[in-house]
Amino acid sequence: MRVLLVEDDTLLGAAVRDQIAADGHSVDWATRLDAASDHLRVATYQLILLDLMLPDGQGLDFLRRRRLAGDDTPVIILTARDQISDRIAGLNGGADDYLVKPFDLSELTARLGAVARRYAGNPNPIVRLGELQVDMAGRSVQRAGRRVALTAREWALFEALLQHPHQLLSKAQLEERLYSFDTEIESNTIEVYVGRLRKKVGHAMIETVRGMGYRLGQSVATDSTGDR
Repeated sequence: MRVLLVEDDTLLGAAVRDQIAADGHSVDWATRLDAASDHLRVATYQLILLDLMLPDGQGLDFLRRRRLAGDDTPVIILTARDQISDRIAGLNGGADDYLVKPFDLSELTARLGAVARRYAGNPNPIVRLGELQVDMAGRSVQRAGRRVALTAREWALFEALLQHPHQLLSKAQLEERLYSFDTEIESNTIEVYVGRLRKKVGHAMIETVRGMGYRLGQSVATDSTGDR
C-alpha cells in the first residue's frame, strides 16, 4: 500500500514514516499542505495520514476540499486535539478514523490496516486463496500449513493483488507500490519480484496477461469464521 503522510513534526513524522516502511508499505512524507497537494497530483495513494495543524493551513479544510472534489482516498487524522467536538468535526469532515497524539505506533499499524481492508471490500483479515491462508492484519502467509516468509517488497506486490482480486494490475500500478523503496525502479523490477513470489506462493497464484499486467490466478475466499 502506498501512503501519504502529512505531518510537520519532524520527530513524529520520522517515527511514523519508519513504522509504515517497516510494515512493508511505501510512504511519501509532506510537511506542508501545498506539498501534499503536489504529491496527490502525480501519484495514487491508498491512504492518507493527515495532521490538522500545518504551517500553511488547517488539515480539516484540506480534507473537506478533497472530499468536495470527489477524492475518496481513505484518511486517518493524526492530531493532539482530543476533544469530542474535534473528533466529530474530523469524522464529519470526511475522515475515516481519528488518532490522538501521542499514540502507540502499533495502534497506528492496526488502524491503518483496518481502514485499508474496509476500502478493499474485505473487513475480515483472513483470506484463503487455494492452499494459501493469508493474515492481512498480521501480514503473514501460510502455504499448506507452513509459514511463507515474504520480504517487504514481495508483500507489497502480493497485497496489491489481494486487494484487487478480480482486477488486472498494470506494471506501472505495481511499480507505484515500490516507489519509496528505491529511488529508481529498474525496467525488470516487477518481473523479478513476481518471479520470486511465484516460487513462494505457487506459480498458478499469479497470472500474467502479456503486455497488460498481472492478476490473481484464482478467486479469493474470505474465512468468515476467523479460525486459523
